[in-house]
Amino acid sequence: MNIVDVGYASTNYYVLGPDHARLLVDVGMPGTFPRLLANLRRTDVPLARVRYLLATHYHPDHAGIAEELKRAGVRLIVLDVQRPAVTVLNAFMRRHGPCVEITHHGNIDLRFDQSRAFLAELGIAGEIVPTPGHSDDSVTLVLDDGAAFTGDLTPPGLAPEASRAAVDLSWRRLRQLGVTWLYPGHGPARPVPDPDQP
Repeated sequence: MNIVDVGYASTNYYVLGPDHARLLVDVGMPGTFPRLLANLRRTDVPLARVRYLLATHYHPDHAGIAEELKRAGVRLIVLDVQRPAVTVLNAFMRRHGPCVEITHHGNIDLRFDQSRAFLAELGIAGEIVPTPGHSDDSVTLVLDDGAAFTGDLTPPGLAPEASRAAVDLSWRRLRQLGVTWLYPGHGPARPVPDPDQP
């Protein structure tokens, strides 16, 4: 699977999938749409080929320009656990400056148990799974080849006490699914860490 990082400002945004129906995993802060367009051009990924967007969680640096992408023709995939987080993010962005609020209109509402069939229609072998810990709405795209797009899932051993149980459960789920390689929201792609190491 060809995976292209089109990120900027210390956050990774990944494009993957077949050329006719690319999937974008995460997008940037409000006001950064021109930067995303520039990075798509720089990496030779036409915006017209990006058909779908998945936000690993609804924080501004991972979903802040989602509505602008929708207006450009990209379909936003929203997992059922993420719907309330969209409303929370909109309220947060309104308080912190200019933004384009994310609407529920035109989104692809998906349950986790529907994700494999949906991705197969895009030519992607994998599934979307819940990985709470960083936030309650955090999800991970897991490919059958062992790659996982984890957003801001806290590394094992580094979670604060309040979220440690959720983070540990999320990592156990990823290991059970055979994940071997991580594409995180921040930092370089890397192997799955040893469960006993931070």
